[in-house]
Formats: sequence, C-alpha cells, structure tokens
Amino acid sequence: MTSLRAPLGVYIHWPFCRSKCPYCDFNSHVQDGADQRRWRSALLAELEHAATEAPEHRVETIFFGGGTPSLMEPTTAAAAIARVKSLWDVADDLEITLEANPTSVEAGWFAELAAAGVNRLSLGVQAFDPHALRFLGREHSVDQALAAIETARRCFKRYSFDLIYARPGQTPGTWCGELEQALALAGEHLSLYQLTIERGTRFFTDHARGLFRLPEEETAAEMFELTQQRLAAAGLPAYEISNHARPGCECRHNLIYWRYQDYVGVGPGAHGRFRDGTGKRATRRASGPQAWLDAVERTGHGTAETSCIAGRDLVDEALMMGLRLAEGIDRARFAALTGVDPVDALGAPRLEPLIAAGHLELDAHRLAATPSGRQRLNAVLQRLIA
Repeated sequence: MTSLRAPLGVYIHWPFCRSKCPYCDFNSHVQDGADQRRWRSALLAELEHAATEAPEHRVETIFFGGGTPSLMEPTTAAAAIARVKSLWDVADDLEITLEANPTSVEAGWFAELAAAGVNRLSLGVQAFDPHALRFLGREHSVDQALAAIETARRCFKRYSFDLIYARPGQTPGTWCGELEQALALAGEHLSLYQLTIERGTRFFTDHARGLFRLPEEETAAEMFELTQQRLAAAGLPAYEISNHARPGCECRHNLIYWRYQDYVGVGPGAHGRFRDGTGKRATRRASGPQAWLDAVERTGHGTAETSCIAGRDLVDEALMMGLRLAEGIDRARFAALTGVDPVDALGAPRLEPLIAAGHLELDAHRLAATPSGRQRLNAVLQRLIA
C-alpha cells in the first residue's frame, strides 16, 4: 500500500577530514581521529530529536555528507541507518548515499559500508590529472581514483563521482579529454562542477593575491556548454545545473532539496527544512564539532537556530531551489506549499523579459529555466527575486 505520509530526507553530517581542500567552504574540520563511540551516541541522540521535529513522514533517503563520512566507522553508519528505520516509516526502496574520497584507506571500507546498508556511493574524484589533483589539495592519486571507482562498482549497485572543471590553465580541449575518460568509467550518474572561488577558503586568499587565474568567462561558458552536450549525447543529460544522470537514476536525496520537500539534518552545522503550519520550519545545528557534541550530550540535540519561513521568503527559497532543475517548478506543487502560483508571485513584468530572452519557459503546468537560463541562473534570480 502506498504511504500517504509526506516524503522526508535525512541528512547526517560527519565533520572531519584528513585535510582541508583549498576550494572547500563546507563545515569540515581537520582532526586526527575521533571518539567513534561518543560521536555515534550523539548522532543517534540527535536522530531521536529530529524524529520529534518531523513526525508523520516517510523517509525516502538518507545522505551521509561531510566532511568525509567515509572516515566514519561502518558500525556508526549501520547504527544510524538502523535508528532511522526505528524512528520513521521508511520507503521500501530507501536510497542511502555516502560521500567518500578515493584514498586506499577509505576504499578499504567500501565493502563494510555496503554491508552496513549504504546502497549509493558518491566519490570525490575531482580530476584525472595529477597536477590538477595537487592544485586542488587532494590526497589521492589518479591511480587511486581509478582503483576506488572500480571498487565502488563492485561494492555498490549505484555509484557516482565528482569532477571539477574550469581550473587554471584548463582548455575546452583538455576538459573534453577528461570528460571522455569520465564517461568510460561512469555508472548512472556524474556530478561536474565549475570551480568557483568561495569567501573564507584558501583559494579566495590565493586568488585575491594573484597566485592563480581562472579561465576567462567565455572559456568557462564553452566548457559548460560542451559538458551539457556531451553528457546528453552519452545518455546522461543534466537534471540539475551540475548533475547528470540516466533518466530515473537521479540522486533522490538531492531532488528532495531542489523540489523543496522536507528534510531534517543532524550533526554539526546540518540544516533542516520541514513543514510547520503555513510555512516551513528551518533549523540549523551548532557548527563547531565540539560545541555540537557538548550540546547533544547535555540536551539531546545541538540546535543553534530555528525559524519559520513563510510569505515572500518561502516563495523565494522555493524559486531558488526549483529553477536549478531541468524539470523546473511544478506550479501546482508550488502553490500548495506557498499559497500562490509562481506566475502570480513574480508578475508579468519580471517574467516576460526573461521568457522573451530565452532564459525561462512557462506553460500551464511548470515554470523552468532553459539551458541558457541555468547557465546564468544567478543573474536570472537577481531579476526575479526582490
């Protein structure tokens, strides 16, 4: 029987890494070892709290992110999965993703993670060029990346890996060669991100000091277009700006975010969004690992902030997420969540110029950014959102 409960994603954050990548602005921290027993107990406790925040849901996905969750002992992952299943109704085809790096140490745990219940692996390969790997601060070699992909293929029915393009010195031609290598190794899904310089990262400082230059904007745009065309021709079209999959093989957890459905987050810095009366309740856990751990052990959760998202803020968040998707925004679902059709919320003066320019498309059922619009989505959103 089909459940009538609202779908829910569960995000579990493991904050530790062996080293901090210079482009990364995620909540990740370098620490040699962690008290796995203590961290396992805290994550399980906060899952208990999250179940009181979003009851009467059916969990469709679990996502272990970080940080580097492949540094988490498989017994910790197994315990978290079991606790989710004990707290909520779960889908028969529950998707359980874990992010991993391709070092030989972490790849050695893939079989145990699969036995723990993880059924989808996401590998942070980032490049198939040794010079690029060093520039990006990655600890693995190209050979280790290739070996990890092969191990993932053996251990998991579903796997994906990430690459970063528009790196210094990279040309459309060299990126095309790297894409061909990726397609020869890919399963059902690839994530291909354009390098961006984020405030608070080492790259932000280095770039400001002129220590490296990114490709010109026109060159980066050519790489983006080449990526879209080549992946579509290979049967992995873009379903989101940076994510490509065979139809039906999209990352369901990330679709929950982009469709603005409900999710809870546990662990340091994790965010949640779930229905609360006329809007959504937003939660944020304490970012610092020790502060979060102390709070959970003291109170049962590490919530640092909670607020209600309603009215125009709700409309804007739903727009910012939904327009990232190739499928766009389902107008009926948007109206059910926000109380207003997206066309009425935005108004013709904002929409019509973007439709005429070929950046948006609109019909009776959906509002979507075109490929051109997704390529320049930040600019499109600036025109749409007051």
